[in-house]
Amino acid sequence: MKRWVLLALLSILAAATCRAQQVPNAPIGTTQGNSEQQPPNTSSMSPREVAEMRADILMARKDYGEAAKAYRDILTGDPNNAALLNKTGLAYQLVGDSEQAERYYKKSIHADKNSSNAINNLGTLEYGQNRYGKAIKYFKRAIEVGDNLATVYSNLGYAYCEVKAYPKAMEAFNKALALDPDVFEHKGSGGSLVQQRSANDPGALHFLVAKSYAKIGDAEHTARYLKMARDEGYKNVVSAQTDPEFAKVIKDPRVQEVLHVRPPYAPEPPKPVTN
Repeated sequence: MKRWVLLALLSILAAATCRAQQVPNAPIGTTQGNSEQQPPNTSSMSPREVAEMRADILMARKDYGEAAKAYRDILTGDPNNAALLNKTGLAYQLVGDSEQAERYYKKSIHADKNSSNAINNLGTLEYGQNRYGKAIKYFKRAIEVGDNLATVYSNLGYAYCEVKAYPKAMEAFNKALALDPDVFEHKGSGGSLVQQRSANDPGALHFLVAKSYAKIGDAEHTARYLKMARDEGYKNVVSAQTDPEFAKVIKDPRVQEVLHVRPPYAPEPPKPVTN
């Protein structure tokens, strides 16, 4: 086997063995893997399994167009495989073909009404088209029927932020962090679940994320997201000083440093005038 194949197999091992993990949304998400594990022995795999593994390798290499073709080829012999239909939709979403992505996600749901990954991924398509009400419905539905709930709750929070339903966004973010304290820190590396990361008002969104981390007493992440909110132009960062939600971390030096550093875009304070 060629060397690049062995390396690629290592990078997607978790996705090959755990079908419901997360992926990038540029879309962004994550798959956790053990770098010490060995790649699967293809001699014990069926031709169908080898074909899907090779398609997964194409996804890991970000060759999304070829991956979509490879998944489609497998579907000719297994047309009602909900997980595979979802992967095909994901490949199309990552290549920028929303129409085909939607088509395959809906096929996945038709094959399995509880295909939570496909339901969530449809929500991210709606989010990308600024149809936040529909996105919220899909995310709620995915939560009702599926797993990987931390990611879906974070997506729901993003959508609520876009419609300025901030208390609901906070509730969703709090649930996401309760399930996975690192949910906002994941990096994309394979899988089949899309995690939303873009926002029209990133300053407000990151302030809410900071508040969610503050509620669980995580000063490090609170300071990081407060700084992001501040640097993105959020004007009410200093409200954290009196907001009871920040009480657990407000005295932490890292948090105080962010709140007392004037951002680079801020105007110079007026100088005293003498007459």
